[in-house]
Amino acid sequence: MRKLSIIGMPMDLGQMRRGVDMGPSAIRYAGVNERLKPLFDEIHDLGDIPIGREEVVVDKESNLRNLDLVAEKNANLADKVDEAIQSGAFPLVFGGDHSIAIGTLAGVSKHYNNLGVIWYDAHGDLNTAETSPSGNIHGMPLAVSMGIGHPALTEIGGYAPKVKPENIVIIGARSLDDGEKILIKEKGIKVYTMHEIDRMGMTKVMEETIAYLKDRTDGVHLSLDLDGLDPVEAPGVGTPVIGGISFRESNLAMEMLEEAKLITSAEFVEVNPILDDKNKTASVAVALMASLFGEKLL
Repeated sequence: MRKLSIIGMPMDLGQMRRGVDMGPSAIRYAGVNERLKPLFDEIHDLGDIPIGREEVVVDKESNLRNLDLVAEKNANLADKVDEAIQSGAFPLVFGGDHSIAIGTLAGVSKHYNNLGVIWYDAHGDLNTAETSPSGNIHGMPLAVSMGIGHPALTEIGGYAPKVKPENIVIIGARSLDDGEKILIKEKGIKVYTMHEIDRMGMTKVMEETIAYLKDRTDGVHLSLDLDGLDPVEAPGVGTPVIGGISFRESNLAMEMLEEAKLITSAEFVEVNPILDDKNKTASVAVALMASLFGEKLL
């Protein structure tokens, strides 16, 4: 029996632009339940994790924005994801900004000895308090999940790290800070920038990614930031970077992941309807989810 648990995480505390808290609503409004219903025996939409909102609080020691609240809410998300997996369901999380990946991975990773992660994103999200230009935690979740960062974040779920650097593949990178570049080289993280995607083609990139992760992991989490796509096709994101992956390439990537039966959990993040054009970005997200879960044209 194929079960899906949907968890909304309407959190905008990891960055400064309001509106991304409405991402889960926008994705639901774009018809996600109806689109995915034929692909599962059961779909349980567990609603949204309540976030609340305080004034922006900058931690005096670390200079991180909203540290305590981001940590608390991610711990709540980790519990929900953990419960979904225990119930035998595939956990699908709607963001929210990308700091929610801290909680998703904390809930997922405890069920695997060697979790793999595909980070589909324009950014590396490998900053720390020391390297971040902004102090925004949505630029840090991958570093945090490797056990690098503030202990309030790295220790969510009571263990660290959640993922090993050799089990990570970043796809679509085209905006990396200096500290992130150093960390990528130090840790040997596999990265396919837009240069590789243009040069090799998405088919080759995905074939290599699947082959790389298949033998070394016992589960793979997909963390898809809509800003991985080109802003022409996904305009409703907080940190758009021109020259991104096309919808067609992304759709192919999702179809190849489905064929490989590789993905065991997923999240789609950074949909901001305030910055969007007629909910276009949420609709793109839903179409990619459908391909990931096996929707076929014929």
